[in-house]
Amino acid sequence: MSYNLLKGKKGIIFGALDEKSIAWRTALKCHEEGAQLVLTNAPVALRMGEINKLAEAVNAPVIGADVTNMDDLKKLFEEAIAHFGGKIDFILHSIGMSLNVRKGKSYTELDYGFNQKTLDISAMSLHRVLRTAWDMDALNEWGSVVALTYIAAQRVFPHYSEMADAKALLESVARSFGYHYAVKKKVRINTVSQSPTRTTAGSGVKGFDGFINYAEKMSPLGNASSDDCANYCVSLFSDLTRMVTMQNLFHDGGFSFMGVTQEVLNEMEK
Repeated sequence: MSYNLLKGKKGIIFGALDEKSIAWRTALKCHEEGAQLVLTNAPVALRMGEINKLAEAVNAPVIGADVTNMDDLKKLFEEAIAHFGGKIDFILHSIGMSLNVRKGKSYTELDYGFNQKTLDISAMSLHRVLRTAWDMDALNEWGSVVALTYIAAQRVFPHYSEMADAKALLESVARSFGYHYAVKKKVRINTVSQSPTRTTAGSGVKGFDGFINYAEKMSPLGNASSDDCANYCVSLFSDLTRMVTMQNLFHDGGFSFMGVTQEVLNEMEK
């Protein structure tokens, strides 16, 4: 069911790779709620993914951009503003990549060159996106920016490795830039800490199947799906949440506030 929550709004979605990705599901939901969209991803991701299929479904152009390159980001915003015929109302940052995780390196054996790239792509990219929008005055007043994160920023999950550090930095950027953007343009910036989700990227984490099953047992409502997360993002892009900013918002079926559930205790007592 559509509520026209984003009717007349214009947004950029970063990071849609395939139908499993949260960015993909969010783009579909934003379109359903009346938004106009621009889709973007890194050039290599555009070659690997199926984004043109999504672009057709939501009637949106695809503009490639390397989020570590300020010139690329400037070009992205220029072309998006030209396409929309005006400024932007919302942005979804759904970007994360760890070379150390891909290479199977443990947290105690990080390659620091890889680590720098991980932090640059997965966290400082949000600062670059916000800085570009800030410098170009590209966001409308009361605009909304959402970045996807994970509770490993606060708690230890051994195989999540350096991505935990990246998510912690991402959340800090959202808070710090959130202050400045709120004062300047009433733009709000939040992170959404989502349940473990069977995306192409998430499935690359060692032990993911056991991990997602554990989270399911530890969450009173169960794990939140990609579509659930898309709905939540739409609410944060809408005018219904105009006074919410600088928050890390847990969207995880209650996992974040549980000590232990009866279901997990039952498993331990077998």
